[in-house]
Amino acid sequence: MAARSPKKAPAPHGGQGQLRIIGGEWRSRRFAFPDGPGLRPTPDRVRETLFNWLAPYVEGARVLDPFTGSGALYLEALSRGAQEALALDLNPDSVAALRATLDTLGCGAGQLLQADALRYLATQTPRPYDLVFLDPPFNLNLLQPACALLEENGWLAADAWIYTESESAPSSLGLPGNWRLHREKKASTVHYALWHRQA
Repeated sequence: MAARSPKKAPAPHGGQGQLRIIGGEWRSRRFAFPDGPGLRPTPDRVRETLFNWLAPYVEGARVLDPFTGSGALYLEALSRGAQEALALDLNPDSVAALRATLDTLGCGAGQLLQADALRYLATQTPRPYDLVFLDPPFNLNLLQPACALLEENGWLAADAWIYTESESAPSSLGLPGNWRLHREKKASTVHYALWHRQA
């Protein structure tokens, strides 16, 4: 009986996928993640573009990833020298898989919570974050409320950088008026953008 070959690419529905960390300390390391509703791991090419944009700002940064999903952006930031990073996700399987990945990598700078992002952001934080990834599931009206809560509850450093993925063009999102659109691109049907907060 022939042995089963391991899966090498993310499964579209059900099962488990794999992603590769692109740069930094854990460059080329692969990690597994469970599939889940609305999960859209940020593709390698998009992550490479994003972290080229962010190259001067990641090392030493405090990073927040409220809709972490596969954890691709979160792990990439930690690999590239983020001082600390907090990731949130409602899916217990996603949280468990990410926690196992952090343990395997021996990473002590990553904090991970199973939590509803909007409820968590409705509380105040004692220390603001320098870099925030906002890649929520589409068609659930999560992006705009999350952005408003970040501003209202002191989550953002004075000159924070905020990354968004959305089904609509960045100019149509109605995000906080003190966020300046720094860069934007489109990959297939997904718009991704980097914003710079003005104090």
